[in-house]
Amino acid sequence: MSFAPIGVTAASPAYRLYHERRRVLYMAKIRGLWIAVVFAALAVVALGRIAWLGAVEPGAQPMSMAARLLPSRGEIVDRNGVPLARAFRARALWFNPKAIGDGGPPLVKSPEQVAASLKAIFPDADEARLARKLKAGKPTYLARRILPAQMEKVHALGEPALEYPPEKERYYPQGSLAAHVIGFVDADGAGKVGMEEALQDELLDPAHRAEPVELSIDARVQGALEDELAAGMEMHDAIGAAGVILDVNTGEVMALASLPSFNPNRIDREGAKNIFNRVTNQVYELGSTFKPLTVAAAIEAGTIKDLSRRFQANKPLQVGRFRIRDSHTIGASLNVPESLIHSSNIVTGQIADELGTKRLQKTMVDLGLADRPQIELPARGYPLFQKDKWSRVKTITASYGHGVAVTPLHLASAYAAMVNGGIYRPATLMKQTPGKYVEGRRVFSPATSARMRQMLRMIVVFGTGRKADAAGFRIGGKTGSAEKPGNGGYRRKSLVSTFAAAFPMDKPRYVIIAMFDEPKGNAASSGQRTAGWNAAPAVGRIVPRIGPMLGIEPDATRDIDLSDLRPLVVTGE
Repeated sequence: MSFAPIGVTAASPAYRLYHERRRVLYMAKIRGLWIAVVFAALAVVALGRIAWLGAVEPGAQPMSMAARLLPSRGEIVDRNGVPLARAFRARALWFNPKAIGDGGPPLVKSPEQVAASLKAIFPDADEARLARKLKAGKPTYLARRILPAQMEKVHALGEPALEYPPEKERYYPQGSLAAHVIGFVDADGAGKVGMEEALQDELLDPAHRAEPVELSIDARVQGALEDELAAGMEMHDAIGAAGVILDVNTGEVMALASLPSFNPNRIDREGAKNIFNRVTNQVYELGSTFKPLTVAAAIEAGTIKDLSRRFQANKPLQVGRFRIRDSHTIGASLNVPESLIHSSNIVTGQIADELGTKRLQKTMVDLGLADRPQIELPARGYPLFQKDKWSRVKTITASYGHGVAVTPLHLASAYAAMVNGGIYRPATLMKQTPGKYVEGRRVFSPATSARMRQMLRMIVVFGTGRKADAAGFRIGGKTGSAEKPGNGGYRRKSLVSTFAAAFPMDKPRYVIIAMFDEPKGNAASSGQRTAGWNAAPAVGRIVPRIGPMLGIEPDATRDIDLSDLRPLVVTGE
């Protein structure tokens, strides 16, 4: 039944118009209802997807919104919270030959022209390689981690096939500082060398990304160490340098430097050549720096009871067909402190001969010199250390650092045990909680350690380490200058010069190792290449810079008591 307005018949035109209007309105309401239903359904789907991604995504643990706001890779800071590595979003340059999608050529200009334009924007790029990629017509990366300014220049080329997909970027705000400690992250997000590789899983784990990883190093101390080693390299025309500063009580590495270095923000060809870590991965014969370790072993074993006892020193020590010599005749005889002050191979060899192979070798093993250095870094060199029974000549030459090759970090940990009361602890790059340290193992008695602190101080006051002395810091240490091995024997003109030290010697807090690889003699060193003229002075410059940073102020009124040993030493002063 149909109704019409009063006075309008069903057959009239007015009736038909009225009916058509009602039909149109009805259809409009139906369409509007369907549109509302569709939008409601879409909203439900969207909300469901958000809930799925945020809470119950298959294969992932439930994640809070706060967790989703965390950086893609955890931050790394130094012991004082100074940022060393951070994550942020970046862009790549991607070639998409189907960007236009109409079957036409993917590039407006020729591949050669585009490659030349990209070379102008990215100077390190290989133009021929770019052209080959563009000619191949396959989707591919043309550059990774490009800068915003570079992206703008590429965009100005007007090539739709050049796109900029997002990717994760790692930024090192301190540049090359501590590069060998931190490492870098490659274009695929994998940590390479350094703590970036060692902590890869932890840095990517959302459960650990909320708080930065605290390393043991102090950025200020690291900067001072790198600065002085670089100055020494330049001054003495060395091909490389290495240094480490170690807390003797905790094993914490306060600074670790290998030079030349690299910038982890940009691993170019030159930087790639310098990634090798001289402190933890390169082994060297570190020469006379081993002599205090030998003397400590003899005191501990009881073969040296009287430090005033004198040893023959003016003729070579004959061992089978080998003759052990000193660089020059020091005197007819030397006692133990004098043998260290003047760095006598002949006397050290006699001390080792009395000590015997078994006891000397065990001491070196207990000091960690027979195994890879203990530290978190993945790059750790294997020492050249014969673990089976040594011959007599091997025992004697090992006593003064020849025939045994270790890393500078090995030496730092051994010296820490020698001066800290006798406890060996592994080195660590992780900041330690006060009062909670690795227990370690005893190698020397406290009495032996106390004696060695005295004699190391005497080497700096009276002996080959004089140029390391810094007023008020009570530095003690030992020089070592070893010829580098080569084809057919040792290379007399190529030295590794090392100074192993600790301070302050009345209560040691830190060990410091400075090493120069193939230093040259010059006017500044009076033509000398040995450690007393390059590595020792470097330590003498470093300690006054880092001491106040580490809470050690110079105090000229204090020193270690040498009164019982001073009468034994003839210095000619």
